[in-house]
Amino acid sequence: MSELDGLDDAALVLAHAGGDPDAFGVLFTRHRDRLWAVALRTTGNREDAADALQEAMISAYSRLADFRGDAMVTTWLHRIVVNASLDRLRRNKVRAAQPLPDDLETHAARGALVVETSASADPELEAVRSDQRSAVLAALSSLPPDQRAALVLVDMEGYPVEEAARMLGCPAGTVKSRCARGRHRLAGILRETGVTGTAEAPNASDHDRETSDRTRTGGGAR
Repeated sequence: MSELDGLDDAALVLAHAGGDPDAFGVLFTRHRDRLWAVALRTTGNREDAADALQEAMISAYSRLADFRGDAMVTTWLHRIVVNASLDRLRRNKVRAAQPLPDDLETHAARGALVVETSASADPELEAVRSDQRSAVLAALSSLPPDQRAALVLVDMEGYPVEEAARMLGCPAGTVKSRCARGRHRLAGILRETGVTGTAEAPNASDHDRETSDRTRTGGGAR
């Protein structure tokens, strides 16, 4: 392990600002999986997620020296990734909708903060939950980008509302409103497709619903 690996995020920012050529790489590697999960679930497309993440990291690299510490480094990075993902969605708005890849959730779950662990769970129940998650992800792709981003951060990634608001650059009340509208729309879409029991939170597990309930009231914690 190099000396850089032992530094916290703020120290890596200072090292980057001081001209260390490896500091940003260590910072990005540390948070890559979570940033990838957010980009992938927001765009719903691996190619777009990869492009958005690359654009975000180029932007972060060039702007990191100007980072003033008014938010956590991870919050700042997430905000850049979310903005890049939303920009990608807006650019692709005229493109015909494409079906989500079957393995989207497998790729996104690598970096998720909220991951369901059920090694001893009933295989049949797990199959049902997998189908439910796929249905929710497909429905999620039909939501407006701002609602989708809010639900990804709060319900799928488990971030508290206040932190999600900092990532999205809007008031916490706006995030709550977007989540509420998004959940309502998701519930309607899922009812139409015959999927029930998943509207409370896109991961559709008891743990995730508890996390979602906490974050809706602003009391969640990572």
